[in-house]
Amino acid sequence: MHVINYRYRFNFKGGREEVFDIKLDGIKLAPLEPLPDKLPEWTRLEFNKCPNCTLDPLETFYCPLAARLLPLVEKMSDVISIDELKVEVTLDERIVTRDATAQEGISALMGIITATSGCPHTVFFKPMARFHLPFANTEETFYRAASMYMLGQFYRWQAGKSVDMDLTGIHKFYEQVAIVNKGVAGRLRHEKREDGSVNAIVLLDMFVKSMPMLLDETLAELKPLFTPYIVAELT
Repeated sequence: MHVINYRYRFNFKGGREEVFDIKLDGIKLAPLEPLPDKLPEWTRLEFNKCPNCTLDPLETFYCPLAARLLPLVEKMSDVISIDELKVEVTLDERIVTRDATAQEGISALMGIITATSGCPHTVFFKPMARFHLPFANTEETFYRAASMYMLGQFYRWQAGKSVDMDLTGIHKFYEQVAIVNKGVAGRLRHEKREDGSVNAIVLLDMFVKSMPMLLDETLAELKPLFTPYIVAELT
């Protein structure tokens, strides 16, 4: 079985180091690490449950996203969002390093965990997690999101299903994820930990909430790059 590995290494100024290894099934992009035998109350599905949750509490006792965030939240529970650190991200073919705040580093890692957690509303972001780009800026994120969505529409067309060429659906995806982010932040605030993890969710949510307002503008700015495709005569 092909395994996709991501490693996030956080090095703090005082010498502290925290390492997170993400191992994913190369086909399903599902986490391979088993969940702990005992999970805390704040990870229970019915605890501060997202109002748009589609999971049946009789079949799913724990929120899959909260459960997958647990190791990160536990290790970084005493971290303040503005703490400065060096982040080293190891992907299959490259290593990316950056000086960042704890909020920025945790947010980047949360992006992978969120997309691959099994939450029904974040599953659409698995392709972005597969081709993870640590610390992507707004323009890069919107470009990747739109490209991912349109490739998804191509596969729908191949399957003989309806196709959304107006990007209407991508706004709906992000609206649902915004609700999920709010729910997860509520769970973390209940734990009364330092604000590193909560503000990392807030940072992710900034991208999510700005998508409807800025996507069209960003795509318009990128349009000149695709002039060769527009003017070409396809035969």
